[in-house]
Amino acid sequence: MSEALSVPLLGEDLPAEEEQQHDDAALERLVVQKIDQRLLPLLFVTYMLNFMDKTILASAAVFGLIEDTHLHGQQYSWVGSIFYVGYLLWEYPTTLLIARLPVGKYLAVNNLFWGFVVALTAACTNYRGLMTVRFLLGAAEATITPGFMFITSTWYTRDEMPSRVGIWFAGNAVGGLVSSLFAYAVGHVHGQVHPWRWMYLILGTITFFWAIPMFLLLPDSISKAAFLSKDERHVAKKRVEVDGTGSTEKTRWQRDQFLECLVDPKSWLILSIQLLAQIPNSGTQYFANIVIRSFGFSSLQSTLINIPYSIVSASVIYGTGYLAGRYQTLNCVLIMTVIIPCVIGATAMYVREVIPPSLHLVAYFFLSTGPAAMPLIMALVQSNYRGVTKKMTITALLFVVYCLGNIIGPQLFQATEAPTYTTGFKAIVGCYTSAIILTQVLRRYLRFLNAERQKREYAGLNGTQSNEEQSGQTDQTDWGMPGFIYRF
Repeated sequence: MSEALSVPLLGEDLPAEEEQQHDDAALERLVVQKIDQRLLPLLFVTYMLNFMDKTILASAAVFGLIEDTHLHGQQYSWVGSIFYVGYLLWEYPTTLLIARLPVGKYLAVNNLFWGFVVALTAACTNYRGLMTVRFLLGAAEATITPGFMFITSTWYTRDEMPSRVGIWFAGNAVGGLVSSLFAYAVGHVHGQVHPWRWMYLILGTITFFWAIPMFLLLPDSISKAAFLSKDERHVAKKRVEVDGTGSTEKTRWQRDQFLECLVDPKSWLILSIQLLAQIPNSGTQYFANIVIRSFGFSSLQSTLINIPYSIVSASVIYGTGYLAGRYQTLNCVLIMTVIIPCVIGATAMYVREVIPPSLHLVAYFFLSTGPAAMPLIMALVQSNYRGVTKKMTITALLFVVYCLGNIIGPQLFQATEAPTYTTGFKAIVGCYTSAIILTQVLRRYLRFLNAERQKREYAGLNGTQSNEEQSGQTDQTDWGMPGFIYRF
């Protein structure tokens, strides 16, 4: 009799359980929507300003900066490289501060300093002054990307990270578009104050005052997010503990996680890919307008031509970020996909003397997909590392390598080879080709790790606790988390 009664009793409970699950899923969707609406616009606009303030140098170069500051030889290349020296030296200290200070307030204060330095560039009259402010600008911008990576990993699950990184990183390409329109408009200014100085004054002022919405609207953590209710904050925190890469609140620096990051083979594969993808980056950024002008265009026309280039970049960044988030095994494939056109374009630029002039601009546009590699690499890092210290260590190393690559890049564009820069484009071909090979190696290695882990856990050698059961131990690394599957 008891057995007969047990069936309807269980049957009666099922609708209640299903209704609760439905309510929980609806609440989680609402929470994610509110998080997106609050965070992504702030991150996107800040990243757009980040790109504009950093790369307006290319437009300034064809609007009088080189002549007004009396640059000659490789000095313009060093003005491009010194930015990343400042970035490099402040990168690790700021990464530690991001994890220890209220991140929203820290980024807002950083905005004030950053905007001031951009505006100060307009006062430069010589090489020494430019080198100083570019160094300080690098230090100011060193906080932005690792801060945004920290925020993304704090608020989103592993599957959500690639698309969100793609959204705010697309601010880079949109910044290039807006920068081109901005430079074209300001380029028409005539007077004693040359157009390039107005570019820096206006951008610096906008960046300085952007600190106000950052301070007021960007939360420091989930627990301090006033735009979420108490229940919504609980849901937001639980999501990243179970389906993310661990909680980032109330954690401390751990030496064992630091060392684990250094001996992890995937760290060095990712860092090598990052270096090879970034060496071409600054060279093509800072010499873009000079190269375009060599195709027979005027200074004003060279700024407009970068608009469709930026549109292509933004579309590819967003599209690949979306695909990487939706399909867990496409990240490495997408990195290789966005690099291949760059190999074709750089090869054509290297042999431009033997191809029709009508194809020169087409070859240049093939380079526009290259910037999409970096957000895919960053998403790969955020999805495949657990443990606050381990994540922040690989983040710091990622940007150390980012700086080294961008310091090297402009030096490959020799003034004596202008405007064809054959050495620079030859190096780009070699770097991107090597990056494709190493990305394939990384993909195979991550697949191997997943297969080996499944074998061990199936045999009961590594425990069988799920991520949910482990959620109380929030600061575990990917090596110590049973059931952790690497994204590749």
